[in-house]
Amino acid sequence: MVYKKIKTYKKGYFDVGDGHHIYYELSGNPQGKPVLFVHGGPGAGFIDQDKQFFNPNIFNIITFDQRGAGRSKPFASLDNNTTTLLVNDMRKLLTMLHIDRVFLFGGSWGSTLSLVYAVRHPETVSGMVIRGVFLGTNEENNYFTYDARKVFPEAWEKMASLVPEGYKKRIPEYYYKMMKSKDSKVRKKFTLAWATYEFSISKLKYSESEMKKLLRKIKYEAFSIIELHYLVNQCFIPKDYILRNVEKLKGIPVSIVHGRYDHVASPFSAYTLHKKLPDSSLYYTLAGHSSYDIDTRKRLVKEMDKLGRRDLI
Repeated sequence: MVYKKIKTYKKGYFDVGDGHHIYYELSGNPQGKPVLFVHGGPGAGFIDQDKQFFNPNIFNIITFDQRGAGRSKPFASLDNNTTTLLVNDMRKLLTMLHIDRVFLFGGSWGSTLSLVYAVRHPETVSGMVIRGVFLGTNEENNYFTYDARKVFPEAWEKMASLVPEGYKKRIPEYYYKMMKSKDSKVRKKFTLAWATYEFSISKLKYSESEMKKLLRKIKYEAFSIIELHYLVNQCFIPKDYILRNVEKLKGIPVSIVHGRYDHVASPFSAYTLHKKLPDSSLYYTLAGHSSYDIDTRKRLVKEMDKLGRRDLI
């Protein structure tokens, strides 16, 4: 079961500084338990469908577009766009909303950002549900960019065909370079190709019509260039930052949901994190990377329903 037709009771823009205004919406129960949805990408932004995991009678659902993503302004901006600044934005947004403690829900890059936020502000986190765990390592980047070729050879070949031989071992860097071209046609070609590659390998099964529909929902121009902005810069976090600081999450209940056949984010990352987090539960699902694969969707709703029954701690 998922929750549908969730009413938004407030929306607007919030000035976080550095010339950025992030878009946010509040939905569900204004007096409910606060839950912050942290979208992936990092340039994906959120869509209405992302609210379906939360019981609107129980949760005060906070959704927002990170810097440059979705409806935030300026669109697709890379200026002053780093992990530390995104974490600061989350803290500022919650402070503006007078929320002292919150549940975090994040998938893919959203899991990375949620974990970094929790490491830096553990006293504000009541619990977490994270999906498609990504810890920001080079090994994970290679898993996504190169190893997926063994399972999705046709999608990988289509993506890699745009890369000259000299860049075959540095595909993200080449795509990023092309996305920053002064030629708008070149920018569109490479942002679309990168988004198509990622979405092609995200679900257990995608139809062409689903792909086109998703590309219309997600603003791929921002999705692709912001994602590569982070990937080529090691996500703007020190090496093994999350795993070296997991002790700061002690006492925070964490549910980890990961598709067994995820070829964007490695299932091994979820296992590694779980082994280092004594207050975590790990659930592998019959799914790929997408939160909309049925088994993953069911588990995410179930885990949020569990948190809904907990008292804020």
